[in-house]
Amino acid sequence: MARSSDGTSGMARPGLIARFVGSRNGLGFLFMLPAAVFLLCFLTYPLGLGVWLGFTDTTIGRPGIFIGLENYIWLSDDPVFWLSVFNTLLYTTVASVLKFVLGLWLALILNERLPMKNLFRAIILLPWVVPTVLSALAFWWIYDSQFSIISWVLMKWGWIDAPINFLGDPGMARASVIAANVWRGIPFVAISLLAGLQTIPQSLNEAAALDGATSWQRFRRITLPLLTPIIAVVMTFSVLFTFTDFQLIYVLTRGGPVNATHLMATLSFQRAIPGGQLGEGAAIAVAMIPFLLAAILFSFFGLQRRKWQQGGGD
Repeated sequence: MARSSDGTSGMARPGLIARFVGSRNGLGFLFMLPAAVFLLCFLTYPLGLGVWLGFTDTTIGRPGIFIGLENYIWLSDDPVFWLSVFNTLLYTTVASVLKFVLGLWLALILNERLPMKNLFRAIILLPWVVPTVLSALAFWWIYDSQFSIISWVLMKWGWIDAPINFLGDPGMARASVIAANVWRGIPFVAISLLAGLQTIPQSLNEAAALDGATSWQRFRRITLPLLTPIIAVVMTFSVLFTFTDFQLIYVLTRGGPVNATHLMATLSFQRAIPGGQLGEGAAIAVAMIPFLLAAILFSFFGLQRRKWQQGGGD
């Protein structure tokens, strides 16, 4: 076999690209490349475009020019924007707490030895499986000011004299949309926490019971610490889904009455698309990012704590 001047065989060495593709890291990179391209096209580019539009006076049909922070300065003096911030925080906080409490309660019940518990688990998933728009239309009928089934039942029982205006009164409208969001979000929390409960060894609870621990003590000292990492992840997603909710609000109230149920997401859409002010709508959407990052970072740093991961001290 012929040899080259440096003493190697005449067979060509594998190139840098071939060696990279043949390595484990290269193979992993190739598998991740389609997902990276997808995220770049459908997530990174729209996000970057939205941030840019927030610094322009772009309207529908006109490109607009760079105006710096004028949109944000104008929003800082806009009472409707601050009302939407208050509504969003109230909506997210109350709905997330209720979903966690009720979801944990359901998960603990479904974790017990119940007859036909698999059927109950499937039924509980229905609110999550049904498309959001269909759920919103169902609640729109339930909350109808004239034909509400709730008002009809209460009037039949003699508890009220006239139908309740669920979506016409600001306070009732806020409570109504929160109730609809809780109904839709409980299955996600319950099933996720139930999956976490399934990973906790029963021997721990049995040993604690033999030592005389009560049900509350077993829950507080064993179940809750071991379930905390799952709770952190589930509640992070729950908060993100609730904070960015759009379909439920838009179908039920479109932000009314008197902007009482406008969230930042619905106000952003209203200003950008029907209102035509793309720059202003983009600025409202960008203003949501710090709140979302705060929720993600809270969960991230919480999950790094050994006390949360192991159920004990740091």
